[in-house]
Amino acid sequence: MDIIIIILGIVIIITGFIGCFIPVLPGPFIAWTSLPMLYLTSEDIRDPQMIIILTLLMIGVTLLDYMLPIWGTKYTGGTRAGKIGSALGLIIGLFVGGVIGIILGPFFGAFIGELIAGADVNKALKSAVGAFVGFVLGTLAKLVVVALIGLQFIYCCMKTLGF
Repeated sequence: MDIIIIILGIVIIITGFIGCFIPVLPGPFIAWTSLPMLYLTSEDIRDPQMIIILTLLMIGVTLLDYMLPIWGTKYTGGTRAGKIGSALGLIIGLFVGGVIGIILGPFFGAFIGELIAGADVNKALKSAVGAFVGFVLGTLAKLVVVALIGLQFIYCCMKTLGF
C-alpha cells in the first residue's frame, strides 16, 4: 500500500511543478496535497511542524503570485491603469493565448493600460517590463515552494522505505 501512496504522491508533485507554469493549475496547492497522503503510510514519518511551515509557504506564494505582476508594474513607475491592465492582461491571456498568453498577457496589458492613460511609449514599456518581471518572480517562487514540498515528501518516503 505504501508504494501506491508514494507513486501517487510523486505524480501529484510532478503535476504541481507543471502547475507552476499554467495559472489554471494551482501548482503549489496541488503539490501540497501530497503531504496529507503521508498520514496514510504505515510508518510514523510525519513532521507536523514542517507540514505547517509548508502550508503557510504554499498559501503565501499563491497569494504573492497574483500580486507580483501588479507590484512590478507599480515599482517601475506604472500607474493605476498599468496595474489594472496587467491584471486584465493575465486574465485575458489565460483564455485567449494559453501558456504564451499567460506569459505575455500581463506585459501587453500593462503596456496598453499605460498607453490608454496617456503615457508615452517608453514609460508604458517600462511598466510592461515590470509586470513581466513580476510574473517571472512569481513563477520562480512557486517552483521553490513546490521543490520544498517535493523534498519533504521524498524525505518522508525514504524513511518509510527504510533508507
